[in-house]
Amino acid sequence: MIRPFNFRFNSETAKNNYFQKQNISAVEENVLKKSINEFDQLVIKLKSCGFNVHIFQDDHKNDTPDSVFPNNWITFHENKKIAIYPMFAKNRRMERDERVIKFLEAKNLVFESVYDYTSAENDGLYLEGTGSMVLDRYNKKAYCSLSERTNENLIIEFCNDFNYMPIVFNSFQTSGKKRKPIYHTNVMMCLAHKYCVICLSSIDCKKQKELVRQSLIYDNKEIIEISEAQLNLFAGNMIELINNSGSFLFMSQSAYTSLTENQIHKISKYSKIIYTSVSTIENCGGGSVRCMIAEIFN
Repeated sequence: MIRPFNFRFNSETAKNNYFQKQNISAVEENVLKKSINEFDQLVIKLKSCGFNVHIFQDDHKNDTPDSVFPNNWITFHENKKIAIYPMFAKNRRMERDERVIKFLEAKNLVFESVYDYTSAENDGLYLEGTGSMVLDRYNKKAYCSLSERTNENLIIEFCNDFNYMPIVFNSFQTSGKKRKPIYHTNVMMCLAHKYCVICLSSIDCKKQKELVRQSLIYDNKEIIEISEAQLNLFAGNMIELINNSGSFLFMSQSAYTSLTENQIHKISKYSKIIYTSVSTIENCGGGSVRCMIAEIFN
């Protein structure tokens, strides 16, 4: 996780991230202070559940307002592999920092293979990590909603390199009375080991919707559907983490309060729900709890 230093509303990402609210940054004078507090509270929740959290402190080296979302530029994989990704916003590309990898190596984490896709930026092609791809690491599937930030050719390249099956579709949200592509797959679906929290109504194409549904059913995932209103409150941007104590589903307070009793009951059959407020990060950054965590498999 990256503790923020320059967090604020990012106008470059707002071009296609319709979750960001610019008026928040104009009203709130203490956006950075509040974002740091929200970050720290999430870390406390993670540690209290028994998870080891490696925290890298962002600094003044680069102006990186979205550094709190590291899962978009780096992913960690089994067999000591890393992938580095091409980013849509130019100021987000500065988040890619070798110091992060050296910091982790100093924690006795070993990485042997690096797959670097960043040259695709020269061709205007992007793939933003586990924002663009929701990975089923057990069944080796990559669920990907196409957008300006998620290029199909790069999806295929990643899937070939890491031996995943691509499940490609289009999802949309209503913004200004228009249906616009959802910028990242991980805001419309959360994939856990035994279930999936997903806004199927955001997939307008019936054939694509059925493709996704059948893929989840085939893998024996219980489908827990959320509405677009819940999606807009980041109910799709959750992350399941598992340790010796069991399964935990981490989410924001806004996501939790949007859930119905029935949805909470379904999730609770499999995971203990943990939530914390990250409203400043959500409103200014357009991302939530899942985006703040780059899980390590080593």
